[in-house]
Amino acid sequence: MLPNGTGTAIVTPFSPQGDVDHEALAQLVDWQIEEGVDFLVACGSTGEAATLSLDERLAVTATVVRSAAGRVPVLAGATDNATARAVDEAQAQAAMGVAGIMSAAPYYNKPTQAGLEAHFRAIADAIHLPLLLYNVPGRTGVDLRPETVARLAEHPRIGGIKEASGGVRRVMDLVAQTPSAFAVLCGDDDIVVPAIASGARGLISVASNALPRTIATIVRHARAGDFVTARADLLPLLPFIDLLFTEANPIPVKAALAMQGRISDTVRLPLLSATAPLRERMAPFLPMSSRLGVSA
Repeated sequence: MLPNGTGTAIVTPFSPQGDVDHEALAQLVDWQIEEGVDFLVACGSTGEAATLSLDERLAVTATVVRSAAGRVPVLAGATDNATARAVDEAQAQAAMGVAGIMSAAPYYNKPTQAGLEAHFRAIADAIHLPLLLYNVPGRTGVDLRPETVARLAEHPRIGGIKEASGGVRRVMDLVAQTPSAFAVLCGDDDIVVPAIASGARGLISVASNALPRTIATIVRHARAGDFVTARADLLPLLPFIDLLFTEANPIPVKAALAMQGRISDTVRLPLLSATAPLRERMAPFLPMSSRLGVSA
């Protein structure tokens, strides 16, 4: 079974020289868990999986699993536009002690819906863990349609979807067309409250990297049916959430974490670190780390 609630799509910290900073990652995992998130997702879009080597991705997953130490479940990303490579990585990640595998639709080669179905079935057939589908057409260039998801939901190891196409209606269609045991997770911070009201089981969040307790509390209120409180807490954050996507994710959220003194803001080319104007606009939303010696 896939986890519900708040999952942080955790960043991959780099040293200023561009190497994976496993110490900073371990500290970030501890902080996320202490702040109340329900699960973690390693090696996704926010984790810059696209610019990590396979060995680096497996090492990142190992650090997250080891640091979580069973306190929360960990999912690992395994995405490729060649099905054979996606299968190989899913099998490798499944051996790392994770609770499930998340896999996005293949990018660039634009398969048909039948091709997408065959791709995900091949991955699910090759692993022993639950598979979380990931629909993010803004990045992949292809949309995993609800009717395709409904067919995939019949597979015993395809347990849910992270839906990040940006619309509440899509969440509603997925909930309506899939079995009750199938976990629809919102992949867009800004619509999490209406998404949960529409049947989503939780959120895989970018914003919770920087504001884990706040986001986890919003999701908890919404899942408990207290939509008035959840909405009141979310609305003031919408400008910050917008800022997280004014430059390509994870550039802004890494800058936010750097401003809190938690990681370096280093990203790998072709991404560049956040601009000064963006940092200035984000600053009012961020509780400052005690390591900086300032308060919000």
